[in-house]
Amino acid sequence: MKLSQFKYKLPDELIALHPSENRDESRLLVFEKKTGKIEHKVFKDVLSYFGDKDVMIFNNTKVFPARLYGNKEKTGAKIEVFLLRELNKDQRLWDVLVDPARKIRIGNKLYFGEDDMLVAEVIDNTTSRGRTLRFLFDGDYDTFKKTLYELGETPLPKFIKRDVEPADSIRYQTVYAKHEGAVAAPTAGLHFSRELLKRLEIKGVNFANVTLHVGLGNFRSVDVEDLTKHKVDSEQILISEEAANIVNAAKCTKNNICAVGTTVMRTIESFVTTDGFLKPYDGWTNKFIFPPYEFSVANRMITNFHLPLTTLLMMVSAFAGYDQLMEAYRVAIKEKYRFGTYGDAMLIL
Repeated sequence: MKLSQFKYKLPDELIALHPSENRDESRLLVFEKKTGKIEHKVFKDVLSYFGDKDVMIFNNTKVFPARLYGNKEKTGAKIEVFLLRELNKDQRLWDVLVDPARKIRIGNKLYFGEDDMLVAEVIDNTTSRGRTLRFLFDGDYDTFKKTLYELGETPLPKFIKRDVEPADSIRYQTVYAKHEGAVAAPTAGLHFSRELLKRLEIKGVNFANVTLHVGLGNFRSVDVEDLTKHKVDSEQILISEEAANIVNAAKCTKNNICAVGTTVMRTIESFVTTDGFLKPYDGWTNKFIFPPYEFSVANRMITNFHLPLTTLLMMVSAFAGYDQLMEAYRVAIKEKYRFGTYGDAMLIL
């Protein structure tokens, strides 16, 4: 497959700037792979497609307020700092992206908040945009982390062209978020309300939780026409023994297994046995899934509508079938479904 095959015309007005009023009341396009049949539903109707001993796999990562705005010493130039990951707790070292990068050099100090609540020193260049910062803070670790997060804002993707609002701190987070470490939300999970989860549970659906700390690699553009030459950023994942057992039991009984989102699909496809069973794992993955690809674990998928030329679109097309997915997207655009992080959802059967 080539990059250009994943280009399609998406009207700007279909990119969702806000979530639906209620999590489980966004629209849901239900798509059957075998027949190509499409149905138009509301997200909470997902309940009618699952039954006793079916399994849904969720990514329980938690987004932290990763975007900071500060000023450079002497010049006072405004700098955006995007926290990627904590490198060393004791030394207050963080891997970050800075914008504009050309203005920031090793040895520069950056100031954040009123009265310079927080000061950081640039100690390393990691990439053209990446830097390592050491935060200079006298207090204990908990106070430092609290200060850092108070100054940070919810890291909405750049294609949501509006200012961050107070409601985003809740809505750009799944209701089951548990393990902090993501700089982007696993968006398919944003549609689940606590009430819907309860109703699925009452119906006998089992839940398995995995963790993938979503990084900015999700939004990194693909710069090569030949997809085999694209490299994705590594992301930290955890598949517990309990999660693997729940999924493998459903596989043995031939019950439905649904991956809730592309991050879940990437996680579970990263560590499988030769006969298609899920393996416990604690480490990193840089798996890039694009057509053609043979999936091992899940036979169903819930996902949002993804923007053109993205690796997320490529993965979903591998699962749904390229031609069929492009037809489904054509229908979604015609029916004015909402695309992107805060957009509507798709259930692929």
